[in-house]
Amino acid sequence: MNSNILKINTLRDEGSDRDAVMLHACFQLLTDCVEKEELLSDPGDWSESSELIAARKEIEELYVWWKNRVASHNTTLDAIWADSIHKKDTEMLIRLIKVRSYLWD
Repeated sequence: MNSNILKINTLRDEGSDRDAVMLHACFQLLTDCVEKEELLSDPGDWSESSELIAARKEIEELYVWWKNRVASHNTTLDAIWADSIHKKDTEMLIRLIKVRSYLWD
């Protein structure tokens, strides 16, 4: 993976607010780790400590939430105008930031 280029699959080519780009970029990185780098494919790597078990569970929950969010919402929706969506997106983004150190490849 070329670390200088991030293709955000959930955004269209037309302009997006930086708020939305940040959300989609961060969750694209998570998606790439889970799908392309198979981050969670070896459960043994995650069973060494309760900290790793909790991190794996959180990563799985975030990944599933994102896939469901993309499937159920128009990804071009500017969430800033939909307060409940924006609040949930922010909550989940904060949770993702807290586990970012576990997104190794």
